[in-house]
Amino acid sequence: MTDLLHHSHFRIEKPGTVRLKDYRTDLGDEVEKKELKERLEKDKEPIIKLQDMLYAAGEHSLLLVFQAMDAAGKDSCIRHVMSGVNPQGCAVWSFKAPNSEELSHDFLWRHAKAMPARGHIGIHNRSHYEEVLVVKVHPEYVLGQKVAGVSTVKDITPAFWEQRYASIRAFEEHLAAQGVVILKFFLHMSKAVQKERFLERIEDADKNWKFSLGDVKERGHWDAYQKAYAEAIGATAAPHAPWFIVPADDQWESRAIVSRILREQLEALKLSMPTMSAKGKAELAEAKRLLQSE
Repeated sequence: MTDLLHHSHFRIEKPGTVRLKDYRTDLGDEVEKKELKERLEKDKEPIIKLQDMLYAAGEHSLLLVFQAMDAAGKDSCIRHVMSGVNPQGCAVWSFKAPNSEELSHDFLWRHAKAMPARGHIGIHNRSHYEEVLVVKVHPEYVLGQKVAGVSTVKDITPAFWEQRYASIRAFEEHLAAQGVVILKFFLHMSKAVQKERFLERIEDADKNWKFSLGDVKERGHWDAYQKAYAEAIGATAAPHAPWFIVPADDQWESRAIVSRILREQLEALKLSMPTMSAKGKAELAEAKRLLQSE
């Protein structure tokens, strides 16, 4: 039987044309929800142990990028997958519209500041990719960034976006060379399911806070966003910074898939606890002797 959760079904690591219509937004009835929950729970223990090793070794860091249309389940996916990790070695950044200080720097500045330290896991809930997604759908936002040579929307040519893709590729290549393991997830949700979730947020008083009229207005740009996502993924996929187009119509599917990819990537690092030097072992023995002699 085909392993429907295997990363090869979702992974893109070579640049080229991407057609989101070729990727599923759900796995149908082929995997039961009970099995998905069991797999997610089964992955938690090794992820916890592997995070301890990652932290202790202090050689690599892990950057998890989450991008999606509104209501695709980024927050809940992060919460379920990362629920067991040590918060001392993990941080989540949720990037909103840039503030005045951030706008006075290049578009990658605030994201470079938020890179995880060696031994740590960094989670970017939305990321530097917003600059070739929402900004591409709304190019007028560029005018507020004081970019040299751009004074009107007409100045924002295809070459402008190609330069941004090139900057992102160079940025991620640099990070990878410094030991940052990059995993980029696009939670792929259908338009029909987004409508269902928006209506649920409107009808459920406990979820009203998640909704704004602007969400529906952005939904009107659905096709433009799908095109922007496809182009961004195709332009920036690389072996050292792969994209994963993860089905998100069923949130248990996306959680189980992301959890498995995370576990397997950590396992691929061949992590282990640091070995003590002869001097270190001698100091431990001396410390033990002193404690026992009290």
